[in-house]
Amino acid sequence: MGGAWVFPGGAVDREEGQGDGALRAAALRELEEEAGIVLADPTALVPYSRWITPAQVKTRFDTWFFLAPLPAGATPVVDGQEVVDLRWYAPAAALEAFRDGELLLVFPTIKHLEQLAGFASAGELLEHARGQEIRPVQPRVLVSGETARVVLPGEPGYADAS
Repeated sequence: MGGAWVFPGGAVDREEGQGDGALRAAALRELEEEAGIVLADPTALVPYSRWITPAQVKTRFDTWFFLAPLPAGATPVVDGQEVVDLRWYAPAAALEAFRDGELLLVFPTIKHLEQLAGFASAGELLEHARGQEIRPVQPRVLVSGETARVVLPGEPGYADAS
């Protein structure tokens, strides 16, 4: 997602295996590779959501988003290849920067930031996430004439979209 501001992440490598352990191993590896942050304990990752892109979207993925507290003393580091800049934002401030044209954000990032903005603190968010069941979010593409838009479960037109 070149040029876009996204959360660290990427594909599970074959040697990481399958299932939950592989998802966590990939999340830890990508966090370290892309942001220079080391989390020693994979159980510190709290599953937050799972997104599966619709078939019509060019860049497809089936990915899990995890949350974790930043380890004490950890400082992110830009790798200069996959990540060329970093900034700390409160979710609402990142959305404002997007609206002001300062950040390029993609649909899943925008939707996550909108959700995250509803929490007063990281602790409150983590507590909420620990108690929720993860159901895959499968956006659909709603086409009307020459216009296509992405709709989420529960939004008008979702049941009719491909």
